[in-house]
Amino acid sequence: MAKRRKGRPINGVLLLDKPYEMSSNHALQAVKRIYFAQKAGHTGALDPLATGMLPICLGEGTKFSQFLLDTDKTYQVTAKLGIRTTTSDADGDIVSEKEVNVSSEQLATALDSFRGTTKQVPSMYSALKYQGKPLYKYAREGIEVPREARDITVFSLELLRFEHDEVELNIHVSKGTYIRTIVDDLGELLGCGAHVADLRRLAVGSYPVDKMVTLPQLEALLEQAQAQDITPSELLDPLLLPMQSAVEGMPAVYVDDMSAHFLRHGNPVQAYKAPMEGSVQVYIGEDGADEQAEFIGVGFIDDDGKVAPKRIVVI
Repeated sequence: MAKRRKGRPINGVLLLDKPYEMSSNHALQAVKRIYFAQKAGHTGALDPLATGMLPICLGEGTKFSQFLLDTDKTYQVTAKLGIRTTTSDADGDIVSEKEVNVSSEQLATALDSFRGTTKQVPSMYSALKYQGKPLYKYAREGIEVPREARDITVFSLELLRFEHDEVELNIHVSKGTYIRTIVDDLGELLGCGAHVADLRRLAVGSYPVDKMVTLPQLEALLEQAQAQDITPSELLDPLLLPMQSAVEGMPAVYVDDMSAHFLRHGNPVQAYKAPMEGSVQVYIGEDGADEQAEFIGVGFIDDDGKVAPKRIVVI
C-alpha cells in the first residue's frame, strides 16, 4: 500500500517576501508548515543576504515552478565601491581594498556597458552545477572550475543613488543573470572593486508586488484562526494565486472533457485555434468564453500539430 502523504492537497502560488539572512529552503519549509501542505517548492533561490519576492508553489503548482525559473526578474541593489570580496557580497572575505575616486560620468559610462544583451561568466558562488555538484561547493573548497560565458539581457538599468562609495540601482534582467557578478564586473570597470551590500528582488515576471506577504503576517493569521476557533485555511488560502499564474502570458487552448481525459492519460489531442508551435496553457471549456474554465496544465504542440501533455494537473 502506498504511503499516505502528510498534509493537505492545497494548490497554488504564494508570493513570499523572504526575510534577510534566511535561506530560500528554510523559507519554503516555513510556508509548507504554515499551510500544512503536502508538497511545496520554490522557483529559484534567493541568497540568504537577499530579501524580496520568492514565489512558493504548493501542491500541483510545483509542476509549473520551472516556468517561473525561466522568467525575467527585477532587483534593487546597493553596490559598495572600494572593496572586492570572494563572494562578491558582504558575506565574503575581502580580496582587495582601493580608494574610490569615481565621477558621475565614469559611472554612467560603465553602467551603459551592461545594458542590452551581453555575455556573463557565472559566479563560482552560484548554484549552477559542474559535474553534478553546485559551483559554490567547489568555491568553498578553494577549487575554481571552468564556467562558460552565457548570454544575458539587462532590459533596464536605472541609477537611483550615487554617494561616494555607494551605488544604488534598479535592474530588470533576463533569467540566469547574477546581480553579484554585474556588481563585481562594475567594480573592476571602475578600477576600485565593488561588492553587493544589499539586494532585494522586487519582481518575478509580472507577479504583483502588492500580493507579497511576510512570514510574520502568515504566523499572525495562524494565531488569529486559533483565537477565533476557525480553520487556518479560511484565512490563509485566499492569499494564494492560482497555479496558472506561473504560466501567464503563454497562449491558451481549450478542450472538451473527452480530450482532457486523453491528455491526462498521456495522449496528444486536436485543439481548436491552437498555435503552430511552442507551449500552451490547457483549459477545459469553450474558447475562453467560460471564465470558470478549468486549468488542467501545460501542453506543447507536437510535430502533427496536436497538443501533447507536458505538465498535467492531477486532482
